[in-house]
Amino acid sequence: MSNLAVTLADIEQAARRIEGRIVSTPFAQSVALSEHCGVPVGLKLEHHQTTGSFKLRGATNAVLSLTSEERARGVVASSTGNHGRALAHAAKAEGSVATICMSCLVPDNKVSEIRRLGASVRIVGKSQDEAQVEVDRLVAEDGLVMVPPFDNRAVVAGQGTLGLEIVEAMPDVATVLVPLSGGGLAAGVAAAVKERSPRIRVVGLTMDRGAAMKESLDAGRPTQVEEVASLADSLGGGIGLDNAVTFEMCRALLDDVILLSETEIAAGMRHAYAKEREVIEGAGAVGIAALLSGRVGRMEGPVAVILSGRNVDMDLHRRVINGGVDPLAEAAA
Repeated sequence: MSNLAVTLADIEQAARRIEGRIVSTPFAQSVALSEHCGVPVGLKLEHHQTTGSFKLRGATNAVLSLTSEERARGVVASSTGNHGRALAHAAKAEGSVATICMSCLVPDNKVSEIRRLGASVRIVGKSQDEAQVEVDRLVAEDGLVMVPPFDNRAVVAGQGTLGLEIVEAMPDVATVLVPLSGGGLAAGVAAAVKERSPRIRVVGLTMDRGAAMKESLDAGRPTQVEEVASLADSLGGGIGLDNAVTFEMCRALLDDVILLSETEIAAGMRHAYAKEREVIEGAGAVGIAALLSGRVGRMEGPVAVILSGRNVDMDLHRRVINGGVDPLAEAAA
């Protein structure tokens, strides 16, 4: 796999670089899911990360990879929320300032947290692609340094450190279930675990509403999709028509991509709360949802499930826990 844009050596270097700046999150066995699946199931509790999601790994590695002059100019990114929060935190920690561009679909709780961390926030358009246009303008006109949410070697390498922690905690892991959006997490984790053992099956999981990477992989090229509101809002957005890193890595490394309905995602969130005692957002629940719904197919164990984030609007979470089948649709009705 030496022809990949991000290698195991890049990921190991990222792990050394970000050590002490991120949390090496817990790995817990799930009795309930193990019994349900008939194989050992472990949960990588990445939602316990400092900023509430895995994004801090990639953002921190990317900011630390910049020169002092680049950090002084300020960093900018488009985001569906969690990358923006992570970049705001990482930039502030290194004496830089972040500007985060987001669409109107990003939940208010994520926007307010980014502002709290001292970042400048710009709400632009109805999709991440439209927000990216504003990022490009700020780079060209104001000289800000772009730190993309996924399509960036330093970001992918940072996310891949999570894969290193999985194989350390579960050396005999056979299947890894990873949330899939732009592919930064999936590409990084797959590169890390498959370098250790090519036999490990890595499955990308996403919602069935505007799944950009899935449609792009099916088409054989990066494809633009309509961005639609979802419980898994963090998985929304395109992958970029000029995608340079994650599309090819996901095409080379992912063994399967599974689409999940809003009902299945809600069931995953309820299970996490009721059985695992964990509060997670919809994007973080897709692995549990896939196991509960039987979508993973042939079950090769042990299985590692990444719970990628917790930054959910708590009113929405309450509606889900109280039995909402499609809470976003119900709230709009």
